[in-house]
Amino acid sequence: MKKTQRRSLFGWVLRGFIKLLLLLVCLTLLQVAALKFINPPFTINMVWERLRHELFDASYVVPAYEWQDLSSISSHLKQAVIAAEDQRFLIHHGFDFEEIKIVLNNVLEGKSFRGASTITMQAARSVFLPATRNPLRKLAEAWYTVLIELMWEKPRILEIYLNTVDWGTGIVGAQAGARTYFAEDAASLTQEQAALMAAVLPSPHRWSPKDPSPYLKKRQQRILSAMPAMPLL
Repeated sequence: MKKTQRRSLFGWVLRGFIKLLLLLVCLTLLQVAALKFINPPFTINMVWERLRHELFDASYVVPAYEWQDLSSISSHLKQAVIAAEDQRFLIHHGFDFEEIKIVLNNVLEGKSFRGASTITMQAARSVFLPATRNPLRKLAEAWYTVLIELMWEKPRILEIYLNTVDWGTGIVGAQAGARTYFAEDAASLTQEQAALMAAVLPSPHRWSPKDPSPYLKKRQQRILSAMPAMPLL
């Protein structure tokens, strides 16, 4: 009898898990499909930061966020971001396995660690996921990356990334970054300004285009050198 009850309980739990999993799959499919056509009015991380403030009295800065179509963002910034963050953006399918291989070799050789996140992966976490660090978030990021690459064209991926990426505390997207750092619209950024904005992306809360360190200026120069070879979208 007990064995039968255990089997019944296991079956009930398994069925419940499968139903929950299917529900999550359907919800995420709908999310990604909707944003193929709809510009997101906010990101999940904006909601998360506000909830942390309301529930746990965490510090909070009202985010500056203003959507700009891809055609209204400087071509210099598009090239600078691709040069800085994902030079194989147009030829990979969400995961840059060449970059991952380099990172793994560096780790094995004891060299300094660097990230291997693609623009698609960063778009996935910017729009759909809160800024937390745990294994489940990485799994969700990978899942969203697959869906994004299946449903969105590369220009749409870049457009959403540029509008939702974190460019500093309370600064969401290219327009807010351009206005904050240079008092310009995203469409009017020069090559030097665009390269400097792209240079801070790995650590936008530690580095600032307003007060660039010597290291940041070197990053800017490397990005400027790479920009002419980057695609125009």
